[in-house]
Formats: sequence, C-alpha cells, structure tokens
Amino acid sequence: MKSIIIAAGAVLVADAAVADEKPALAFVVNAASDFWKLSEAGVKAAQAELPGYELQFRYPAQGTAALQNALMDDLVAAGTDAIMISSADPKNSIDAFNRIAAQVPLFTTDSDAPDSNRIAYLGSSNTAAGVQAGEIAVEAMPDGGKCMGFVGFLGADNAVERIAGFRQAVEGKGIELVDVRGDDVDFARARSNVDDVLAANPDITCMVGFYSYNPPKIYEALQAAGKLGEITVIGFDEDPITLGAVREGSFAGTVVQDPYQWGYQGMKLMAAYLEGDKSGIPDDGLIIVPTKKISKDNVDAFEAELKARIGG
Repeated sequence: MKSIIIAAGAVLVADAAVADEKPALAFVVNAASDFWKLSEAGVKAAQAELPGYELQFRYPAQGTAALQNALMDDLVAAGTDAIMISSADPKNSIDAFNRIAAQVPLFTTDSDAPDSNRIAYLGSSNTAAGVQAGEIAVEAMPDGGKCMGFVGFLGADNAVERIAGFRQAVEGKGIELVDVRGDDVDFARARSNVDDVLAANPDITCMVGFYSYNPPKIYEALQAAGKLGEITVIGFDEDPITLGAVREGSFAGTVVQDPYQWGYQGMKLMAAYLEGDKSGIPDDGLIIVPTKKISKDNVDAFEAELKARIGG
C-alpha cells in the first residue's frame, strides 16, 4: 500500500475566517489506508452541496481505539457539531462512544458499534459482503479447498461479520476457512502473515483478504513465492493491485463496498439531522449501502467509475 496522510488529518475546508461561524461535521476513519480516498472524495462532493457547513476528514495518528477516541474528544472540544466514525475497536469503545454521543450526534460507518448510543450506522452489510466473497470462492473452487483468511482487526464488527458471512456461504460446499490471521493494520505484519502461511501450511489452496490492504499483501507474497495463480484468492475492496490481479486472472474476484457514498451520504445525513430532519434515520438505525462482486468481466467498467469519482 502507498502511505497516505497519517497525522491528525486532512481538513477539507480551510477557510479559518468563517469556520467558527459554520456548523462543523467530521468523518473519522479507523486507520491510514488508500481505501479511504473514496470516502474523502465523497466528503468533498458533499462540501460543494453544503456551503453552510465545514466538513472535515480526519485520520487518527495510528489505527488504535485510544487515539481515535482522543481525536473525537479533541473534535468535540474544538466545537465539532456531529461526528461519523469507523471504529477500530467498537466493543471496547462503548464508554468513549457514549461520552461523545452525550455531547454531539454520533454516527458510525464501515464498522458499527450497535451497543453504543450512536444514532445510526451508514455503510455496508458486512455479513452480506462476506456471503458474496464466499460465493466467489464456491464458483472458483467447485471441488472445494482449504482457505486461510487475513484481516486487520479480528474483533471489529466488520471483520467478524465478513468472516461469518463467508463461512455461511461456503458451508456444505467442501470449502473450509481454516483460520483467520489478524495484523492490527500493520502492513509489514500483514505481509509476514501470508509468508508464514505459505511456509507452514502447504495444504492451503485459497486465501481471503478481508481488509482492503490484505489482498495486495497476498499478491506480493504469492508473486515472491512464484505461486500466483496456484492459490485461489478472494479479495475485499478496490485497491489497484487487487483490481489488476482480478483483471489478469490471478485473483478469482473481489467484493467492493461504496465508501464514496459513505462520505457523501454521511455528511448530508448529519447536516439534515442537525437541521431537525430525522427522516433519513430508519427505525433499526441501519442505512445499508449495497456491495457488489467484481470479476474479470466487469472490472474495467468498475475501475472507470472509480477514476471518475476521484478525478483519475
């Protein structure tokens, strides 16, 4: 993965002279990753339609719950009026989330914290996305096989749900997800996890990258080992390396989300909420943006859409 901004964050509107006069909305991600460029583009598009607001896109200094929660505290102290966050560790952040939610409207995206007092979750159905990944595996491996999974935060809801969805889809199909290795969004560890599996588990015939940067690390390791095309790979998200691997046939496919809409719709949802319009909040608090499967047949059209959204 190419490194991107890992400091306090990128502020999309920098007009300090008028910032204090405008309600401020913040989108807080779980770690620095190219995956979030599309959400940032969505926030930028929303800013053009919300000139009366200051929209911010923020990265924590590191992908930990403690630093995320400290960043939210700083945002509230600075006068931010509403926050949307992808939690790195929702189960252990309930108290922190509830503290923030008692001060400003709090929304979640990507990885939900349903036990907190957040108002709504806007993002993928991670279970459904996991099922789609399993469907790719079933189609690619009609004779079955043994898979190893790789993910960032093993305890995050998005990881747990994707893994559960994958297992659901492959049940009874002769495909076994033997284990899932976590890396805590440490890219070097993500690569070494794959290398270790290649060395210690010669019976593995399939690999699943459950976070956006995992498939590129799988690609690197397989390429270095001369095993590209020998092991079936199913990806998540739309890293350029992943899409290239799908195009060349090295990967069976990938399941893509729509983080652009998370940023775009999320900002508009929060602005409407602050203005008293709660009609966009469903009774169950879940606003699902559909995911889809990308294969060799539709990868070019999908990539063209991505480039249009982020200006190339």
